[in-house]
Amino acid sequence: MKRRIVVKIGSNALTRPDGRLDVTRMSALVDQIAWLRQHDFEVILVSSGAVACGRRELRKVDHELDSVEQRQLYSALGQAKLIGLYYDLFREYHIHVGQVLTMKENFRPGEQYENQRACMRVMLENGVLPIVNENDTVSVTELMFTDNDELSGLIAQMMQANTLILLSNIDGIYTGDPAAPQSQLIKEVTPGTDLSQYIQTEKSSAGRGGMQSKYATASKIQQSGIRVIIANGKRENVLIDLMEHPETTPHTVFKVKSE
Repeated sequence: MKRRIVVKIGSNALTRPDGRLDVTRMSALVDQIAWLRQHDFEVILVSSGAVACGRRELRKVDHELDSVEQRQLYSALGQAKLIGLYYDLFREYHIHVGQVLTMKENFRPGEQYENQRACMRVMLENGVLPIVNENDTVSVTELMFTDNDELSGLIAQMMQANTLILLSNIDGIYTGDPAAPQSQLIKEVTPGTDLSQYIQTEKSSAGRGGMQSKYATASKIQQSGIRVIIANGKRENVLIDLMEHPETTPHTVFKVKSE
């Protein structure tokens, strides 16, 4: 029986220090997702990076934009570029991809929720890799997810995944500032453990999230019986190593009661 994994790739895992999309890193992550599929994992990909793509694609605009206009413009432009890159990279492995753009209201119980779940189910049944992102062109203010950490958690619950993997540019949750020598990586989190004293409140430099968001998502999804892993998407072969050599691969895992 195939194991179902939701992989969320954050903006910091996909961008260079100057904010440009890191196509080499993106390609490496695609290679690893292809490996997962070859080893009987069903994968749903939640990918950030559309706004960063659009911002770098369109350097000049006719007038000064407010924050909502910027998000709508850059995401509309960047989403096309991002999905095109994924299409080309996965095609090398003969993997078909399908785009799922969603909004927070689609996760309320009802017809939209059922339609969205049915869509992704039929994609997986036919070997199509769903690539999910928020529909930023219409999701503004109260309609927005907190970030793609929240979105990936909702997708994991909706699709009854076995594991949710949150990839950023940090190995996991530390007992202090990750850059400080005395800080230690917290490797395992059992149900009911409170790590709030260790969580940095700073936002992600490239996206809307941060470790506080990842911790909130991981704690909530752990309670629903889904294992959650926070790991560094910039590490070579991190997804493969998490499956084959978890004991030597830096990460934080939120275990479920059955483990």
